[in-house]
Amino acid sequence: MIQAKKTDLRREAGQRTRDGLQTAALELLAQRGQEGVTLREITDRAGANVAAVSYHFGSLKALCDSAIEHALERYLDAQIQALDPLDSTSTLQEVAAAFARPMVRALAAGGQDLAVMRTVARVGIEPPQGWERLAGKFDRSRREALRVLTANLPGIDEQELIFRTRCAAGLLNWLALAPIGAELATLSAEQIERRLVPVVAGAFRGDTAAGH
Repeated sequence: MIQAKKTDLRREAGQRTRDGLQTAALELLAQRGQEGVTLREITDRAGANVAAVSYHFGSLKALCDSAIEHALERYLDAQIQALDPLDSTSTLQEVAAAFARPMVRALAAGGQDLAVMRTVARVGIEPPQGWERLAGKFDRSRREALRVLTANLPGIDEQELIFRTRCAAGLLNWLALAPIGAELATLSAEQIERRLVPVVAGAFRGDTAAGH
């Protein structure tokens, strides 16, 4: 019984160390990208020793890859959760608000939430090569958006809608890194949404607005 408890405590301590290293890596990656991060900086920030990186991840690159993958998964889960309740009766404004919601919340919250978004922005909007595990979530997020966009823009073919969706995602990624994102971060989530949603809806709508 005592031995089992000790084993559990060691496992919990190991998980805390692993999580701490991943969080530290994510924060530094968000600031400088993978080329600007050193092993010593990560371990100092996490309060861990260098050997812990080898033990839990194998290498600095594997740690960074794990942190980026974690950030991407959190972003996709949040976007899918926001888009999922929408249906064919939802408006273009509603799908734009749902699509932008993870970024709006991150800008308003700052801290770790914004670090996740900045990391996502740095690696782009396509699944990184070798991370096929996330491909299904990327596809689902895109399908959720297309489901509502198709109902709102029936004259636009799917490839064009996919292009517009990628443009909208690129715009949101840019906000996480550009100076204007820092300006928006001083506003409340509601204020950010009021400014941002019409822009995202416009990216979805394209020049079809001229005919309506």
